[in-house]
Amino acid sequence: MAEFIPVPPFDLVVFGATGDLSLRKIFPALLHRFLDGQIPPQSRIVGVARSELDAAGFRKLVAEGRERFAPGAVDAAKFTAFLEQVHYVRIDANAPASEWGALDAALGGSESNVRIFYLSTAPSLFVTIAQRLAEAGIAKPNSRIVLEKPIGRDLASSRAINDGVGTVFEERNTFRIDHYLGKETVQNLLVLRFCNMLIEPLWSRATVDHVQITVAEEIGVEGRGEYYDKSGAVRDMVQNHLLQLLCLVALESPNTMDADAIRTEKLKVLSALRRIGPKDAAVKTVRGQYRAGLVSGAAAPSYADDLGKSSATEAFVAIKAEIDNWRWAGVPFYLRTGKRMGARRSEIVVQFKPPPIALFGEQGVDANRLVLRLQPDEGVRLWLNVKEPGPGGVRVKAAPLNLSFADAFVARYPDAYERLLMDVVRGNLSLFMRRDEVDAAWAWTDALLAAWSEAGGEPYAYPAGSNGPTQSALMLDRDGRAWWDPE
Repeated sequence: MAEFIPVPPFDLVVFGATGDLSLRKIFPALLHRFLDGQIPPQSRIVGVARSELDAAGFRKLVAEGRERFAPGAVDAAKFTAFLEQVHYVRIDANAPASEWGALDAALGGSESNVRIFYLSTAPSLFVTIAQRLAEAGIAKPNSRIVLEKPIGRDLASSRAINDGVGTVFEERNTFRIDHYLGKETVQNLLVLRFCNMLIEPLWSRATVDHVQITVAEEIGVEGRGEYYDKSGAVRDMVQNHLLQLLCLVALESPNTMDADAIRTEKLKVLSALRRIGPKDAAVKTVRGQYRAGLVSGAAAPSYADDLGKSSATEAFVAIKAEIDNWRWAGVPFYLRTGKRMGARRSEIVVQFKPPPIALFGEQGVDANRLVLRLQPDEGVRLWLNVKEPGPGGVRVKAAPLNLSFADAFVARYPDAYERLLMDVVRGNLSLFMRRDEVDAAWAWTDALLAAWSEAGGEPYAYPAGSNGPTQSALMLDRDGRAWWDPE
């Protein structure tokens, strides 16, 4: 069972506190860290939004959010104690600094506490909020800011945001959050690679045939339609989540586990990622958009129905990415993400090369496969070939060695936001993106979007509840490979 070490007292201000992300993820995460004794009683949590609420009304909203998004038995007295640490201040982020006095007063008298400002708002407000915090004297030299993705919609807008925020908060105090990096399996990837001599010597083009990274969602765009239609799957998922996972699979061993050592190795991967031009876009990428179908047996509308209008925005994308360095030259990384797919799952599949000789006759022998499941049930499976029990000769069968976190670790373990929030309090930047990482990811993404724009064309249709358009499977079939889609 994990030991939860209390963090130093802190004051956390959550902007956009009445929004979906705050009520669904941030406040339930803080509650669980409080219940496990990590949050000291001297800490304060302040929600900031434009809604006309008082502290009691906001606490009721937080309680309703817990019941909806994080149901389960909670000690009533402890929950009440948690809510007593939660406060609310109504502020319009665009209001002048002279109108921010209520927030300054709410944080008064705790100069020794580190101040953390979590911006769960539209990226267009990031610079404005940072500047108002400085003008009102609320941001201190040791204050920290947390920026939710997406940071901009292209390299130029991302740089403008980082420049503006950087005038108030130093890079060492800027935490660009990607919740995928807080997942147990993602962190276990580094341990699996660099703590097991069985694995790391095989982690290269010498033995790896290809890598697949899939982030599939059952839900559609739903309440995020206006935002999503301006972004699409590449800006919403690939530029951050999938490229970060690719980096962790492909990076070289850092000299230490220091934050900058890890992030420098990720930057090297992004710098070596081959850009996709207009001539390659048609064979190395597939764009899709879901039409009406069945998801988990229930009727699901099309993208146009969800959005309320026709659109050419991609809700699915598959990409053949290539890394031009000594370790991975010639090894394709197939990236895939989409909405309204057959099942909700996020996983990394490392497919090894098959044995060079068929020693056991013509019977099919599967190549070894390492599957790291990020959600919904986190775990690691290594598929090995073994002899099927029984007389009458040798029959080879692929079977997995299975490490299920739910089975192996009986106690509940923190989710991604819980871990990342505590890392912000500790000042640990290891699982957060450095500015040059964000720039490199956007530069690659901008090149892909420009290639699509020049090449033209519409997204391929696929029925809701499927694994994406047929063209996605054909992209791998041309390489003699197939997506790993277990039943």
